[in-house]
Amino acid sequence: MSCLHKRPKRTNSQEQAFQEQVKKVAQENGKRLGLEGDADLQFLLNGGELIKIRSTSWKKNRFFKLQEDCKTMWHESRKIFKKNQTFSIDDIDSVRMGRQSEGLNKHTDTSVEEQCFSIIFKARKKNLDLMAPSREEAKRWVSGLNKIINNLHNLSRQQKSEHWIINCMRKADKNEDNKMTLKELKHFLRQINIEVDDTYAADIFKRCDKSNSGSLEGSEIKHFYDLLTHREEIDVIYGKYAETEGQMSTRDLLNFLLNEQREQASFEDALKLIEKYEMDGTAKEKKHMTKDGFLMFLVQEEGSIFNPAHKHVYQDMSQPLNHYYISSSHNTYLMEDQLKGPSSTEAYIKVLMKSCRCVELDCWDGANGEPVIYHGYTLTSKVLFRDVIKAIKDFAFKTSDYPVILSLENHCSVDQQKLMAHHLISMLGDALVTKPLGNTMPTNFPSPEELKGKFLIKGKRLNKLDAVFTNSNTIEEDTVSEEDEAADCKENGQKAKSKKSKIKLAKELSDIVIYCKSVHFNGFEHAKDNQAFYEMSSFKESKAFNLAETSATAFMHHNMDKLSRIYPAGSRTDSSNYNPVPMWNVGCQIVALNFQTPSKEMYLNQGRFLPNGFCGYILKPEFQRSLSSQFDPNTLTRGPWLKRKIFHVMPSSYQKSTRTSKNPLWTLWLESEIYGVPADNASKETHHINNNGFNPMWNQTFQFNIQVPELALVQFVVEDYDSTSQNDLIGQYCLPLTSVQNGYRHVPLLTKRGDVICSAGLFVHLMLLDAQ
Repeated sequence: MSCLHKRPKRTNSQEQAFQEQVKKVAQENGKRLGLEGDADLQFLLNGGELIKIRSTSWKKNRFFKLQEDCKTMWHESRKIFKKNQTFSIDDIDSVRMGRQSEGLNKHTDTSVEEQCFSIIFKARKKNLDLMAPSREEAKRWVSGLNKIINNLHNLSRQQKSEHWIINCMRKADKNEDNKMTLKELKHFLRQINIEVDDTYAADIFKRCDKSNSGSLEGSEIKHFYDLLTHREEIDVIYGKYAETEGQMSTRDLLNFLLNEQREQASFEDALKLIEKYEMDGTAKEKKHMTKDGFLMFLVQEEGSIFNPAHKHVYQDMSQPLNHYYISSSHNTYLMEDQLKGPSSTEAYIKVLMKSCRCVELDCWDGANGEPVIYHGYTLTSKVLFRDVIKAIKDFAFKTSDYPVILSLENHCSVDQQKLMAHHLISMLGDALVTKPLGNTMPTNFPSPEELKGKFLIKGKRLNKLDAVFTNSNTIEEDTVSEEDEAADCKENGQKAKSKKSKIKLAKELSDIVIYCKSVHFNGFEHAKDNQAFYEMSSFKESKAFNLAETSATAFMHHNMDKLSRIYPAGSRTDSSNYNPVPMWNVGCQIVALNFQTPSKEMYLNQGRFLPNGFCGYILKPEFQRSLSSQFDPNTLTRGPWLKRKIFHVMPSSYQKSTRTSKNPLWTLWLESEIYGVPADNASKETHHINNNGFNPMWNQTFQFNIQVPELALVQFVVEDYDSTSQNDLIGQYCLPLTSVQNGYRHVPLLTKRGDVICSAGLFVHLMLLDAQ
């Protein structure tokens, strides 16, 4: 039973009929999800008692159940004004079996491990830590929720949109009689962000009310749905190519693929698409595609802007490690700002699950001899070093097999450093690289392929790496200079209490720094003459940007045989970010950003690492790897990097979304942007469309002249336009220009935190052509 609003009292027969209707609705939604008759789905629909855990002393019994829409969880609450609470399945990031959250680890005993599970939400919503009465019930909750999450994720955009619209219709049916009055129709239209005047609403209603009963039901609601979801732009495209009995023959579809989509397609390819997406049996027998089949094909991955061949690892992963951009996090332990925000193991889990491959550990002496991680000399909370290492071990390779770099900022005493080394070695085991690969002193980095499933430690080292092979590795401890980032923080006055510029380094910790030895940067010539390949420098953003502007080619050559790490200025106390693109333009690999802060810079980072299986490693362009290259992104001297292109973008339409803006109705506005070398940076904007957040159409054409396509990112941003204040973000999507597919394409939209908005997207026409 839905618990979203109060209902009038029913007689026993009315209640029985209502419950039958609820059951029928749940069955329909289960079928739509591909879970018809599924025992785990039925278990969730029946619901059950779970123990909600917030602390060692706060553990309360609460009833949970899945609502009949099969995408909303309801649970009871003892709050006076919020007795019934719900959350959407779409808001769940993951469901973890066992005591795999910070809260459950802290507040429950190991004896109940198999009864526990956690619901992890997207954005900053707190985890829901739960305990079932038995191991079997916990497994069924986890299995059922994961089935729904996976099946919702695997629905096509068209199916997700239908699911959303149908459920909006049900919510508009206030008296739950499966009919829609004119008043309910107007309420529904406002729910899906369409503003119409009373005359137009009455006209739609009259056209659908064939029975003249004053309400829509059955086939009349279906007629209304068809009118609502009709897509004029699809009619035009389909009509142009459907030249066989009013439908697309296999040859017609092939012509569309060749002429509009610019694909290297064959007759057999077109036939496979008909077999895969055409739902009409008669048309399929004729090897034809109807308009519905054509729309179904366009909203699948074959019709996506993102090249499906790039969804998997497709690049050469056998190059040296420094030949790749590496997805990297700064102050990884923080959930919020760096003055008073909480530190948490959950922060590490979140970035690792986003395929971040370099995480930062800011280590300090803790109580009881145990090192802790936090932002020193601030009010940020502390988390145990050993808990962080356990979380990293458990989640490092869930979404990517490629190596993870642990960047240590070490402020600990020698004794606690020894304990850090012990935790790293004992907990990470054989996955920790403790000596160079092979039996001889290396002259270059191993590849990501060779380092699959491995951890690398970045930090200070007491001696050269060749000491491993010459038996001269006998120094027990010695002083080394502080990490550059720690010293820079002092300059900003954040660590005025600390007066040391050098620290004592324990041999045990020094010995496990193999391929990422931290050294101070003293200029490119000095680095070329004196630094070994495994000695790397960290650059604060202002210094890095200055070098990228004044010595771009030298910076790029430096990165051809060494690693560089860039980090945000210490003055960014709000954990804001810098633009990573100029750093990638000169070949910097570890461009560390504050993942905890949603921002345009993080959208670009997500776009950069979207291809290649979202594995956290992107092979740099050849001209950033060849020593003979004289590439300078600022001057663009002639060379193989100049592959001038013209990129045509025609934003056609936007489809459907739930309302998240502060305004009751949306005035939509679209911006298309290019980020790359300075000459390629550009932005184009559509006109804004008032009071239609459901299906506005623009049909404007933009042209971008691209000089270096291999470094260019394209971003689409949809906003709720406001002439008097800052626009509200509706959704955005970013990807490398080299991963864009030509032709008519659907563009998914992501929230500010990078999660897919299931019921929204853009339809665009794209063409990337060689410049004349």
